Amino acid sequence: MRHSTVAQQLVDVLRQAGVERIYGVVGDSLNSVVDAVRRTDGIEWVHVRNEEAAAFAAAAEAQLTGKLAVCAGSCGPGNTHLVQGLYDAHRSGAPVLALASHIPSHQIGTGFFQETHPERVFTDCSDYCEMISTPDQMPRVLRIAMQRALGRSGVSVLVIPGDIATAAATRPTGSSDLVTEHGRVVAPDTQVRALAEKLNTARKVMLFCGAGVRDAHAEVMALAEATAAPVGHSLRGKEWIQFDNPYDIGMSGLLGYGACYDAMHEADLVVLLGTDFPYDDFLPQARTVQIDHDAGRLGRRTPLELGVHGDVRETLRAVLPLVEAERDRAYLDRMLRKHARSLETVVSAYTHDVERHTPIHPEYVASVLDELASEDAVFTVDTGMSNVWAARYLTPNGRRRMIGSFLHGTMANALPHAIGAQFADADRQVISMSGDGGLGMLMGELLTVKLHDLPVKTIVFNNSSLGMVKLEMLVDGLPEHGTDHEAVDYAAIARGAGIEAIRVEHPGDVVEGLKQALTHDGPFLLDVVTDPNALSIPPHISAAQVKGFAFAAGRTVLDGGVGKMIDLARANLRNIPRP
Repeated sequence: MRHSTVAQQLVDVLRQAGVERIYGVVGDSLNSVVDAVRRTDGIEWVHVRNEEAAAFAAAAEAQLTGKLAVCAGSCGPGNTHLVQGLYDAHRSGAPVLALASHIPSHQIGTGFFQETHPERVFTDCSDYCEMISTPDQMPRVLRIAMQRALGRSGVSVLVIPGDIATAAATRPTGSSDLVTEHGRVVAPDTQVRALAEKLNTARKVMLFCGAGVRDAHAEVMALAEATAAPVGHSLRGKEWIQFDNPYDIGMSGLLGYGACYDAMHEADLVVLLGTDFPYDDFLPQARTVQIDHDAGRLGRRTPLELGVHGDVRETLRAVLPLVEAERDRAYLDRMLRKHARSLETVVSAYTHDVERHTPIHPEYVASVLDELASEDAVFTVDTGMSNVWAARYLTPNGRRRMIGSFLHGTMANALPHAIGAQFADADRQVISMSGDGGLGMLMGELLTVKLHDLPVKTIVFNNSSLGMVKLEMLVDGLPEHGTDHEAVDYAAIARGAGIEAIRVEHPGDVVEGLKQALTHDGPFLLDVVTDPNALSIPPHISAAQVKGFAFAAGRTVLDGGVGKMIDLARANLRNIPRP
């Protein structure tokens, strides 16, 4: 009988939902699910080396496709390994279903081998977490879990004791359509009119964009034109708003650059568009309007003069006809000039003697990588200094994607994210910008890349240091300690795992090394020995001012160059009308 077990029923329902793979590590309490996958067409078990990586991989797949992705962990440690990646997935808004198998149901509460309480463990990193206690709950609870993950853009966890998974299914599987396309929240007319009044009475309007502007680029540009507003962005907003943007003034936050911070604090009205920007010290805490499709986010980072509950695109379409378009451009033009000047002061850091500087400038590596990568490349980015180089050097174009642990901020995400991204699209160029600290933490996933012959390109920024932690210590006025370690040849390790790899120690070899990596037919690791001191606080900022990455430091946290952004800033100056 086809649906003889709960495990088989579970896999069949996943196939109905379009799930093509489950990331995980096999284990006794999961064996019946793995066997059901083996016997079912159209779905595969993706073996990884750590369940944490399984959750990261599922998160990346979900973020790229917008579809449900699935990971799994066996009872006890297999479950708890999932937690880190699920936190990241949930905070990133990735629709992920985690299957957490459990000890035999009659042993729950006895202190049995590997006993945990998954329904408690996963509560904080999921929107839905329930246990299947009897076969009668299937497949209804599974479908609820899947729909919650898709509907809330977050994590659902289904806990299944091993004996329940092997039990006979008692309910018909049937079929049920999952709603995968979200509706749009339309702001009330009263809020739209109030927004128009705010925009029309403010002399200096500034727009600050997050990931919520994903499909509203044209509307944001129209509003910026109508209000003569400079446009800044968060790191998550970068890929959606910085391209084709003549009003760009850079990024705010811990990795900020350019004139964004200054424009925000000088504006008469700051409009937060689709951003839940967590660093409230960077916000003016006054003169602010916020537009978001989630009403629960309104005002939780800063006091608001007006909150607008609505989808960004639909709200801007509604308000634009009400906006008075005749504006003085003096504020905008001044901020564009200031942005260009700010970038000019740091650009020499990656243009001066880069072909002779040893150890290699990491800025130079990132700049060349940006030039050589495909126009639709997916970059997965480790937390730490790799975040800095991605923020400053990767040039968005509306087709490239950048995935990282931008809200949870965990190490070691880049390589497992790259695994999920490559499974999501086998023909797309996927590049893992890995720090040596992050790669070292989940280095076993190189074996996963080799096992599945994934053409992931792993670029290791190898400075033998936890660079961001070193910076944190310095700005706290503490001597660096415990951040540096012995040099490691990651290329040799990759070759030992059967992956083509080279190590680059001289700047003159960077271009050819990257070309070889990006054009190789299969997985490749490029280990670049970079300067551990490629970070510095501008001398006029005191340790007291930047303690805890306070707002002043965020304006120019690192003086390490800004790649193509200087060219963009210079080009935007040409948009300023001449007298």
